[in-house]
Amino acid sequence: MRLYFSFFVSLLFSLSAYAQIDTKTKSIAIPAVKSKKDSLDTNLLLPSKSTNSNTNINSVNTPRVSTNLNMPKKEFSMFPSEEFGNPGELYVDRINKSLDHLKLSEEELEMKNGSSTDQYFGDFKSKAKFVNVVYRDHGYVDGDVIQVLVNDDVIHARVFLTSGFKGFKLDLQKGFNKIDFLALNQGESGPNTAEFRVVDDLGNLVSANRWNLAKGVKATIIIVKE
Repeated sequence: MRLYFSFFVSLLFSLSAYAQIDTKTKSIAIPAVKSKKDSLDTNLLLPSKSTNSNTNINSVNTPRVSTNLNMPKKEFSMFPSEEFGNPGELYVDRINKSLDHLKLSEEELEMKNGSSTDQYFGDFKSKAKFVNVVYRDHGYVDGDVIQVLVNDDVIHARVFLTSGFKGFKLDLQKGFNKIDFLALNQGESGPNTAEFRVVDDLGNLVSANRWNLAKGVKATIIIVKE
């Protein structure tokens, strides 16, 4: 009998404890009352639009950058007629050529540009009645033209120099016979270049030489007949 009574008391105690726990976990939902206008204005959360075109950051006006800038299509140059891949290479070739002149000796400059002063190849004595005067372009045949004078008289007004010798027969007068070769141009590749020979009536070589002349400069030789 006491055993049943104890079981019954324990059962009542368990049911009471479960009822208390279940009561705590359950809640009563209270419906929210919707007001006509929400007390919190959502517009306050949005950044205000600036009326100025510039952005103000810490009282410093930042200019507005335009995305529609018209960029120049071609770089400005003080030399519009020439184009260079690198602006630092303006007229490099011309400067280098000018510097090359500083590295050359006077003789090398004369060979490159031609003598700017008249050349005298000396005077030679001869007992011959006449001499043959011949000349040719000793360099690249590039259109060199000369004028030939004897005692300041024009013998040949224009002679086109070729790779082969050509010339004239000169009857020697008693005393001085001055022969001038005047460079009328410098051809296409530098100075007026030529080789000349003077041979007497017996086939003996009286004189031979070469010249490198600038335009307007002359080379002179004198044959003295004894």
